[in-house]
Amino acid sequence: MAPVPFLARFKTLLYARDYDTPAISTKSAAFFSIFLTLVYVVPFYVNSTTRPSPTLSRDAPSVIRARIRAVTSSCVVSSLAVLWLIIGKNDASFSEALHFLGWWPVSLVDIFRSLLLTAILFAGPLFERGIAEGEWREWIRGGRVTSALRSWIGWRNYVAGPITEEAMFRSAIIPLHLLAKVDPDRIVFVAPLYFGIAHVHHFYEFRLTHPDTPVIAALLRSVFQFGYTTVFGWYATFLYLRTGSLPAVILAHTFCNWCGLPRLWGRVEVGVPFFVKGKDDSDGSNGQLGVGWTVAYYTLLVGGAVSFYYALWPLSDSLNALASF
Repeated sequence: MAPVPFLARFKTLLYARDYDTPAISTKSAAFFSIFLTLVYVVPFYVNSTTRPSPTLSRDAPSVIRARIRAVTSSCVVSSLAVLWLIIGKNDASFSEALHFLGWWPVSLVDIFRSLLLTAILFAGPLFERGIAEGEWREWIRGGRVTSALRSWIGWRNYVAGPITEEAMFRSAIIPLHLLAKVDPDRIVFVAPLYFGIAHVHHFYEFRLTHPDTPVIAALLRSVFQFGYTTVFGWYATFLYLRTGSLPAVILAHTFCNWCGLPRLWGRVEVGVPFFVKGKDDSDGSNGQLGVGWTVAYYTLLVGGAVSFYYALWPLSDSLNALASF
């Protein structure tokens, strides 16, 4: 017998009592989402160990350690509260509630497909870093990963940040909107706004540690950050609803943090090349890569975006989906 998709069981569970009556109201979902966002951010500023100052950057190891402890506690408490709400409001079983939160079941297939989908989008940057800059050897040896995780900044960016942010802004906040029976299309575009807003406080921190930077420049920096974090939030929310997998969106988040924003202009430059040029290989650019590398990069960048568009639905399809579009 074919397995019953979770979505079918989820709808039966969600609408068991009254199809027209959501478990919580839309206003309640918004209120709790704002509250959880504050629960995530406010601890950064209530304690001297987590609060940056003109002489103490948010990148200081002591600040990073303290913040990781704070947000981990916030996420545990918030997740347990939402878990209790799901069970209490929906008469859901413990395993069904865990699936709302994306914790169970753990599908390696969904995780791999989600990671592959994200890698397709970043085909250009992967080419630039792996081939043009010669990092592919380090990828095989795992040297870059090991080196990054030895620093507190790397641990925050690639482990603690993705886990806690996805646990709060996907695993805790999205189920609230599902309980309120918000349309999935609306969830994709509305829920990530909390994720984007949670990064606005970086404007204050940047001003503290960079007082000589003009306010307009700092503000534009924060607006830009709000923009790309919100765009990523759209993708992560869609992926979460389509797969019902928290590990899948955590790894996608880590991968995006590792790749960074793709180059949208300029020439591809050599980092640590995977070959050694001889006298006859010089193109007269004093070691700069030929224009063909840049053409290849932008071709892969566009090709990756197009391929991502066509692969988005099939690679995110899962029996564990939490919503249909």
